[in-house]
Amino acid sequence: MSAMEGRRQGRGTRAPLKVGGGVVLAAVLGYLVYAGGQNLLGTASAPPPPPPAISAVVTPARPDSFVGVVNAARAAVVNISTLRGQRQGGVEPSREFLERYFGERIPEEPTQSLGSGVIIDPTGFVLTNNHVIEGARMIMVRLADERELEAQVVGRDARTDVALLRLRERGQFPTARLGDSDALRVGEWVVAIGNPFGLEQTVTAGIVSAKGRVIGAGPYDDFIQTDAAINPGNSGGPLFNTRGEIVGINSAIFSQSGGSVGIGFAIPINLVRELLPQLKDKGRVSRGWLGLAIAPVTSDLARRLNRPTRDGAVVGEVTPGGPAARAGVRTGDVIVAFQGRALRRADELPRLTAKTPMGSEVVLTLLRGGQEMAVKVRLGELPETPQR
Repeated sequence: MSAMEGRRQGRGTRAPLKVGGGVVLAAVLGYLVYAGGQNLLGTASAPPPPPPAISAVVTPARPDSFVGVVNAARAAVVNISTLRGQRQGGVEPSREFLERYFGERIPEEPTQSLGSGVIIDPTGFVLTNNHVIEGARMIMVRLADERELEAQVVGRDARTDVALLRLRERGQFPTARLGDSDALRVGEWVVAIGNPFGLEQTVTAGIVSAKGRVIGAGPYDDFIQTDAAINPGNSGGPLFNTRGEIVGINSAIFSQSGGSVGIGFAIPINLVRELLPQLKDKGRVSRGWLGLAIAPVTSDLARRLNRPTRDGAVVGEVTPGGPAARAGVRTGDVIVAFQGRALRRADELPRLTAKTPMGSEVVLTLLRGGQEMAVKVRLGELPETPQR
């Protein structure tokens, strides 16, 4: 589980809430003052007109319990432990000295990590985080029925921190259903099941605090934020909706102490679903590539462009010889649409590009010198090593 500092504030408009609250408060106070005055003075004036109707939002009560969800889903949640070759940080100086000058071969001291995962296929496919299994030379999966089985990596993607494993032992295993993270709404109840600090089958509940969070983990950040308690060891475990469907894979927390402070982040399951075919077939993910470095549109730039919003992405650098360079995209261009879809934020462009197969021809709508223009770009394949 990675502990990270929050880097960007979430979006949201507060004015409507304040205005609405003010209207309600004014209506209530006005009615109380009038009624109180009428009672004190004992006047026989006509009754006041009824206050204007205020539409109320009715929300379901908090569930009595999450027993149904837990009973339906927990059998598919697993504990993952890995054995790595040596301590992080490389070879210890004392060991290096003994090997170099005395010819003694000192055995490597294995390190162990703990995380969580969830079985998504009865033949034994397991979803988890890439950082849970990265660098492992042995992966052991402990099932809810306490069986301990070895697993192998089928595919992994460091850019989204997703890994797909398969249990070596063949059989029929309990599974959890994949839900629809796009349909998830802020304020909905969610349940996390995992193995924080190695404590197996731990259940916590909370709500969806926000969606589409960008936390600086990578170019495809689109996290679900939740206040369900998530701690080290929950990494790779599932986040369920109240129907017992997986809506996210718990991946990170915001914490200065390393423990839960009520701000956890999960990878949306719809993003994971898009990667699964490639992880199964190729063991890796191929993505479209423009060859650009971009930045958000600043308020000053929006004013100079005479635009009412900060929508779009500013091209900060163009990779020489890359797809965008060959198409004539220049530094300073502002990309405002991808294949006709308007870009509200700069970070939408990498995600849209990654979803588009390499070799596809896409149309970028640009602003250059105050003029709008369309440029056709044939996407390349995003290199394995991080590039723009």
